[in-house]
Amino acid sequence: MFAAERRQLILEMVRANGAVSLRELARVVQTSEVTVRRDVRALEAEGLLDRRHGGAVLPGGFTRESGFPQKSHLATAEKTAIADLAAGLVEEGEAVVVGAGTTTQELARRLARVPGLTVVTNSLLVAQALAHANRVEVVMTGGTLRGSNYGLVGSGAEQSLQGLRVSRAFLSGAGLTAERGLSTSNMLSASVDRALVQAAAEVVVLADHTKLGTDTMFQTVPTDLITHLVTDEPAPEDERAAAEVQALADRGVHVTVAHVPGAASGAPEVPGPRRALRGTVPEVAAARRAGF
Repeated sequence: MFAAERRQLILEMVRANGAVSLRELARVVQTSEVTVRRDVRALEAEGLLDRRHGGAVLPGGFTRESGFPQKSHLATAEKTAIADLAAGLVEEGEAVVVGAGTTTQELARRLARVPGLTVVTNSLLVAQALAHANRVEVVMTGGTLRGSNYGLVGSGAEQSLQGLRVSRAFLSGAGLTAERGLSTSNMLSASVDRALVQAAAEVVVLADHTKLGTDTMFQTVPTDLITHLVTDEPAPEDERAAAEVQALADRGVHVTVAHVPGAASGAPEVPGPRRALRGTVPEVAAARRAGF
């Protein structure tokens, strides 16, 4: 593929999705991340996109929200690895809330195997993933359906969560920074996510490396309310994503880093108040029970 064709495809992907990682761009155009980085620099020089945190975004300001069809094809390997580790944090007989999103949908598919579980959700996709699970009770909020992510939002969703108390909430979002916490591009989604947080004793954020360092319009969970972050390994050259993970750990967020098969390891070592955990689902679950 010639450079001009490759750059046009990169530009089309960024326009369609709002933000795309270098790793994903390299996979789609079937070339190295070094070559893609060179193409992204050239497109940035023309003012057609911006480089940010190991990826490319639409030029200027906050990133916009992508629709579900686009998001479901982004960072799929990373979301799978994150969901595998996050599922290991859930024990038999627990009650949890799971928010809307493509990563939380992956988590729900794995939670179907946890007996005696109660899952409260505002996501039709999460509920669908659990619909035929044995010994898993699904409780859905009310609200108005938001077609872009198949989530229920509005006052009906928020009111149905009043008085609820569960062990933990699993949430995703459009961006995550140490300074501002988790954020999203839609006001209604942000509001119902805040209600989900209020119902939980702990908050677990599921965010792949493309979300790290990205800030969007509406804050959902401030950093001091995030108990645990499950993310994947940023590319070795993605120093800003690594710095963001370190900053979150320094703020007291417990960080677990999922290994993505076939990806180059760039995960930071995270000293400070909380250390990063890596490993299989049983290993991470055992670490949590041991008090890490």
